Amino acid sequence: MSNDDVDGFFEVLADPTRRQVVQLLGERPYRAGDLAREVGTSAPVMSRHLRILLEAGLVTDERGSDDARVRVFRLRPEPVVAVQAWLDQIQAHWSEQLASFKHHVETRQTAARRRKDRK
Repeated sequence: MSNDDVDGFFEVLADPTRRQVVQLLGERPYRAGDLAREVGTSAPVMSRHLRILLEAGLVTDERGSDDARVRVFRLRPEPVVAVQAWLDQIQAHWSEQLASFKHHVETRQTAARRRKDRK
């Protein structure tokens, strides 16, 4: 995942309403009107949020088979998995750095104790 992808992901999720929508869609698919009611916003405002989430690739929509005007929105797991993989890389790097620092400190402490014991 590139830095631009990560930046875009976090930029989209910087909005609390969109985070709430993503959380709801993580539970189950929703229609736009149902999302607007759950979040407590108007249909036009929800439409703008859903458009941003669609453009960012975080959600997908499907037309209902019984009524083509009804769109059902679902969370796409791939972007979340990609960000989790990026975070795992960051965590592994920091874990390695902290382990190296710990080893350095312990080595210095052991050397200091040995010098003290010799005196």
